[in-house]
Amino acid sequence: MTRRVTIFGATGSIGQNTIDLIDRDPDGFEVVALTGGGNIAQLAADARRLKAQVAVTAHEERLPELRDALAGSGVEVAAGEGALIEAAERPADWIMSAIVGAAGLLPGLTALKHGTTLALANKESLVTAGPLLMRTAAEHGATILPVDSEHSGVFQALVGEGIEDVERIVITASGGAFRDWPLERLSDATPEQAATHPNWDMGQRITIDSATMFNKALELIETKEFFDVQPAQIEVVVHPESLIHALVGFRDGALMAHLGPPDMRHAIGYALHWPQRGDVPVERLDLASIAKLTFRAPCETRWPALRLAREVMETGGLAGAAFNAAKEKALDAFIEKRIRFTAMSEIVDTVLTRLSSDPGLSSAQIDLDNVRQMDHLARVRAAEAIQENI
Repeated sequence: MTRRVTIFGATGSIGQNTIDLIDRDPDGFEVVALTGGGNIAQLAADARRLKAQVAVTAHEERLPELRDALAGSGVEVAAGEGALIEAAERPADWIMSAIVGAAGLLPGLTALKHGTTLALANKESLVTAGPLLMRTAAEHGATILPVDSEHSGVFQALVGEGIEDVERIVITASGGAFRDWPLERLSDATPEQAATHPNWDMGQRITIDSATMFNKALELIETKEFFDVQPAQIEVVVHPESLIHALVGFRDGALMAHLGPPDMRHAIGYALHWPQRGDVPVERLDLASIAKLTFRAPCETRWPALRLAREVMETGGLAGAAFNAAKEKALDAFIEKRIRFTAMSEIVDTVLTRLSSDPGLSSAQIDLDNVRQMDHLARVRAAEAIQENI
């Protein structure tokens, strides 16, 4: 049967890899909606080629450009947050949530309310509002499939297993661009250096998050929320080869590992074809040529984001929303070269400390209004901390 699909964040790396897989099986999929940001040329070209029902840009001022690019194609065009929500409400069997940042939360929630299958690459949704997201899926009979390679690996390792038998979950980290730099050099690292990943081809923001290990910090919280395990059961190990994406340890001492090449099409393809497996054009590992796999414990002096994530998990409540908002503001400031590389974690730490006296941080109900309020408050506090740091 033809599967109706929508892709949020179609012009980013996850979205483009999803489109690559759909392109290889055009009879298997009908594209309902494609959404993007400022890359109007790419969005229009993909929408035209895939015969999407609608193409949406998040930037309202770019609507005339999108309309011109798709003139005569029969593809509807729209722009703005309201248009993103309307795209999420269109009937689809499978929706890819690949908008980067907290902006991906509302479209994902909207899709879940329609009982669809949500392929979740937007880790910020679970970090900021994990209980709300999981509760919404349960109430509407929707399915959430993880698309982060680590969580996809855990998900696959748990097929046929009970979560009550899980002793620990180990997610791996490449270590990013600066895993072998002397600590004293980190404060001088530039955005251009941080945006060069040793193993993966990803966007600028995600690659810098890999260098700070904020991406892994988010994934720690995401693991807790998605798999409903205790923080103490989740471990991080640095694995420079990026071939083992995750391991699940069971109470009988067994460890089940998920191996694959550093190619996001594997996790995307698994979600795209689930509950079956489909043909995915990724490299097949030659274990003899790989010869060895290496691991080491992460240094929290080098990557303080991991410590901050554990504090967030222990606090619970809206701490994840505050953590993510402060991280996004600090990342913006680093990309703009207003603060040092090492200042990003310092700013997030400062924001969490200053908000720790707010009783709502840990006790407020996790609903959309409260998440948005905490997101706004944390961004204000982060802006203050950034100004102090300059």
